[in-house]
Amino acid sequence: MTDPLTHRFANPALLQQALTHRSAGAPHNERLEFLGDALVNLMVAEALYQRWPQADEGALTRARAELVRESALAPIARALELGGRLTLGPGEMKSGGHRRDSILADALEAVVAAIYLDAGFQTCRERVLPWFQAAMEALPPPHKVGKDAKTRLQEWLQGRQKPLPLYALLSESGEDHAKTFRVSCSVGQPAVSAEGEAGSRRAAEQLAAEEVLRLLKADD
Repeated sequence: MTDPLTHRFANPALLQQALTHRSAGAPHNERLEFLGDALVNLMVAEALYQRWPQADEGALTRARAELVRESALAPIARALELGGRLTLGPGEMKSGGHRRDSILADALEAVVAAIYLDAGFQTCRERVLPWFQAAMEALPPPHKVGKDAKTRLQEWLQGRQKPLPLYALLSESGEDHAKTFRVSCSVGQPAVSAEGEAGSRRAAEQLAAEEVLRLLKADD
């Protein structure tokens, strides 16, 4: 079976440390995470700089933030199957730490640092940048980067002198620590509505707004 990391370590101890959470004791991955954070920011910044030669600093900064935030790094870590390879302390194992976004994102940054220390910057960049390719291609145009779905929907409607959308909470379920919110978003001209469901009301509104905007653009 091919290792999804696509890097064969000359020093496997680096990878072991990168995948060891502090709850499991030393040597753990916090120092590697610190270095990996800087490396990821540099590599993504360089890739965006080359990809968007006309974009200004603000657009580049917002795009980088989109690509390196915790919620963007965690899915990459899952695709690389890092969760099942993590070494966690008993408490983190019991609470499902191998599935937690923060732990996965930190581990990914630590792995990046481990590859860098093992093989140098050029090899690290060759291994790591492909992990971000799909997310980069999914970015909106530079002038729209960083605008969330609710903002983009509002701007779309205002640009056509249409009434602003209405959001309504349809249901709220689950325990206090794991609630699920279902929200609707509707516009009147033309009449379009959609629902979103997420772990926060704001996130559910964003999902609903995204779908309404998609439907409006499809009919535009």
